[in-house]
Amino acid sequence: MEKPASAFEYAPAPESRAVVDIAPSYGLFIDGEFTEAADGRVFKTVAPATEEVLSEVAQAGEADVDRAVRAARRAFASWSALPGSERAKYLFRIARIVQERSRELAVLETLDNGKPIKETRDSDLPLVAAHFFYYAGWADKLEHAGFGRRTTNGHSGASPRPLGVAGQVIPWNFPLLMLAWKIAPALATGNTVVLKPAETTPLSALFFADVCRQAGLPKGVVNIVPGYGDAGAALVAHPDVDKVAFTGSTAVGKEIARTVAGTRKKLTLELGGKGANIVFDDAPLDQAVEGIVNGIFFNQGQVCCAGSRLLVQESVQDELLDALKRRLTTLRLGDPLDKNTDIGAINSAEQLARITALAERGEAEGAERWSPACELPSTGYWFAPTLFTGVTQAHTVAREEIFGPVLSVLTFRTPDEAVAKANNTPYGLSAGIWSEKGSRVLAVANRLRAGVVWSNTFNKFDPTSPFGGYKESGSGREGGRHGLEAYLDV
Repeated sequence: MEKPASAFEYAPAPESRAVVDIAPSYGLFIDGEFTEAADGRVFKTVAPATEEVLSEVAQAGEADVDRAVRAARRAFASWSALPGSERAKYLFRIARIVQERSRELAVLETLDNGKPIKETRDSDLPLVAAHFFYYAGWADKLEHAGFGRRTTNGHSGASPRPLGVAGQVIPWNFPLLMLAWKIAPALATGNTVVLKPAETTPLSALFFADVCRQAGLPKGVVNIVPGYGDAGAALVAHPDVDKVAFTGSTAVGKEIARTVAGTRKKLTLELGGKGANIVFDDAPLDQAVEGIVNGIFFNQGQVCCAGSRLLVQESVQDELLDALKRRLTTLRLGDPLDKNTDIGAINSAEQLARITALAERGEAEGAERWSPACELPSTGYWFAPTLFTGVTQAHTVAREEIFGPVLSVLTFRTPDEAVAKANNTPYGLSAGIWSEKGSRVLAVANRLRAGVVWSNTFNKFDPTSPFGGYKESGSGREGGRHGLEAYLDV
């Protein structure tokens, strides 16, 4: 964020918007067709970086959700009856089309979400395609996945069956990737889907509906119903939905759990987090700094598994913080479509207000706030990368999920203290450990109550690896072989 020397003036490298054609309006995608909402309601989706209106989108209500669920139920009979090898062909086609259209989809996601193009291009889209490829490979092997009871020869004695209609509600921080995490295993296992994208980021899901048509997916197998919380609530509560999958806030997750309680519906929840990134005195500090930056400033910190609490051993605190502050001065904040941008826009005015309020509370409670010199654009939703030092476990910034580019720094002296502080949270989604000693990494990881623990890295994802949390970070696992079971009756 420092102005470069005059001899090396910065040269912008914007990605062209011309690769994506955004229509002035979009309908709901139900039974293979785009259609208006029953009551004619619409809402606007805006670009967080510029506040420009990108498109007008039909707003689903209860009647539209019911129509989508009925379409999914009709499609379920024939879709579930297909051999797994035939379902796999559709998933392979979808994966290949996503790859072919990846540049278009990356630009679209950056426009609608506000995250840097290098993240959508290099992280999100390759993972979206990888999830469809991975679950396509499982579609004809479900009986060998190891679910159900075991026979004397060690093979599964169960014949896994699809559940039926899956109601899926996804967040705005990784719109297309969260869609892939949910739709790919659902289709591979023979279920049909009604998906509600977040109201601030509906466009990539609607483009995915076009991908489904391009792949020849039978009508009704995937239905997309953009809307607000009332549409999500109607989907969760619908009596003909057999499976609910939700990624989002812990508060909404608790409400969904209450709605589903006492029904036959299967439920997976992937909720909030307050991940600890633990740096020991023998860690490779330069590498750790990169991991810390990736852990909290990737996607502007709007990541459920962000490493938002840095636990650093006292003996290396000063050295690490000096290096971290130097690194933050080199981050570039600005136009998300610029290929050199590191920090993009916050997704919405509402989210920016929440981040701002929590950061101000951190200052009011006595933590020391620091940000690099940073000029914020005059339009759009922006927040400078921020560090808090002098933080205790009593501070709000150490306890509450901020979901923004804000890092709280705490210290520890012994591994026992590091573990105690890391686990002192109602959440349990992720953690990172930095040390050159493999034995220490394994010993500490085994004591952390977190669903994912990274060793000398952070925010590494793979479709073959399960992801999920403990406590208020949710229940169930997505990804890997474990992600299949959530969509099967075993």
